Amino acid sequence: MTIVGIDLGTTYCAVAHLDDRGRPHTIPNRDGEVLTPSAVFLTGTGEAVVGQPALDVALEQPDKVATLVKRSMGRPEYPRQVAGRMFRPETLSAVILRKLVLDAEHVLGPIAQAVVTVPAYFDDTRRKATMDAGRIAGLDVIDIIDEPSAAALAYTFQQSAVANLPVGELPPDAARTVLVYDLGGGTFDVTLVRLGKKRFQVLGIEGDVRLGGKDWDDRLVTHVAEQFRQQFGSDPKADEQSLAMLQASAERAKRTLSKVDQATVTCTHDGRKMTVPVTREQFDTLTRDLLFRTKGTTQAVLKQVGLTWDQVDKILLVGGSTHMPMTAKMLRELTSQEPDRSLAVSEVVARGAAVHAGIVTARHQAANPDRQGGGVPHALADIVEISVNAHSLGVEVRQKDARLNNKLMAKNTQLPAAVSRVYFTVQDNQSRVRVRVLQGEGNQAESCIPVGECWIDGLPPNLPKGSPVQVRCGVAANGRIEVMALDMTSGRMAKAEIHRTGGLEEEDIAREAEWVRGLKIQ
Repeated sequence: MTIVGIDLGTTYCAVAHLDDRGRPHTIPNRDGEVLTPSAVFLTGTGEAVVGQPALDVALEQPDKVATLVKRSMGRPEYPRQVAGRMFRPETLSAVILRKLVLDAEHVLGPIAQAVVTVPAYFDDTRRKATMDAGRIAGLDVIDIIDEPSAAALAYTFQQSAVANLPVGELPPDAARTVLVYDLGGGTFDVTLVRLGKKRFQVLGIEGDVRLGGKDWDDRLVTHVAEQFRQQFGSDPKADEQSLAMLQASAERAKRTLSKVDQATVTCTHDGRKMTVPVTREQFDTLTRDLLFRTKGTTQAVLKQVGLTWDQVDKILLVGGSTHMPMTAKMLRELTSQEPDRSLAVSEVVARGAAVHAGIVTARHQAANPDRQGGGVPHALADIVEISVNAHSLGVEVRQKDARLNNKLMAKNTQLPAAVSRVYFTVQDNQSRVRVRVLQGEGNQAESCIPVGECWIDGLPPNLPKGSPVQVRCGVAANGRIEVMALDMTSGRMAKAEIHRTGGLEEEDIAREAEWVRGLKIQ
């Protein structure tokens, strides 16, 4: 069975695998394209169409097409009905994943396992949702990896391939400290990575899960829609079909402006048509604050890690939205360096995921030499990967009437990591303790991201008020959170299970998986 890396993007997806030499390659879909649009058209008759045909249908039947699903990951529902019903984001993502795998199997044969990428700034809830989407799609997701980390891995392997070195080894003059600026269709991450000989260490992460190329598109949409409204008195954004066509035209114009200095956006609504010329300078002005947000985030990660720009050896551009000239210009002015465009910015994340899949598989093979399968170079097992957590980890505590975030683990802590703290029962004969797990930097609990509630059960009877319970929170290398507890009175481990906010239970996953299996996907 082949193991693949999957870049499950907001607007486009890609699949990659390693060849026999450990080099990553992107796999084309059945249309011969290496990128598949992240769009799902549900016919209502048990069929799903994924990719460019779904985007085409969205121009005529937007109510039957789901797009930008990734922005809803971690939420209980996709924000609107698709083909007349509400869906979980995990289910819609699973349909996309299933399509990607079916297409890749035409080239590679059966695929059972995958590494799936997530934005570095995804919290635990979104990470679990991504892994659940893989399970619903029938995949064994052996791990998840942050997108900028995957890109830096792919960069490392590209450097070793160019220098004809063994996999994972860098030439003497290769960059040591790299900043990955990853601006995708729906999310933004910036990550500092230190590269060494068969060593890959993330130093710091910052990001914004609700900032991406789609926001640049929306500025053009609003600009043109307002001109249309002023001239004709009606708002094209109020009609689903008119809006879908305007959004498609705005995205095309954005891409054109990455190549030339002027483009046009066409708006058709209410029997009228307007074509609006837009210059690159106008577009830059309309979106200046969005670019400034990425600049602030980039400066923040450098400050957190305690580096200066002269200590950063290379700036890597990742994500399709970095094709906009404004991004490279801003980074050039900020860093006094020419950003590196040598990577295939839309494919590199999938390739890095394939590399990580190979590393995980090689380690498993090394630990279980008697088992057959895997088919990856043994040298991959020697590569050391060190990641960090993107958010501080804490628990909610009460102080008089205030609900506070009691931080246990600071952001940018090397993973895997665990930290323990002792809490006390608040009444006599208490048989269980509730621990509300949070992620975030705020001091107030309500300003943080709730991971879920952990109920510690099975405490011994007759415990007096104020009995100590030790809570141990751990974060795995892939950013997933687990909780353990120790009753310090008896010295026994207590049962601790996180009930995640809005997450899927096992029966939910089984039900959604059965629905996806019943779909005819093309």
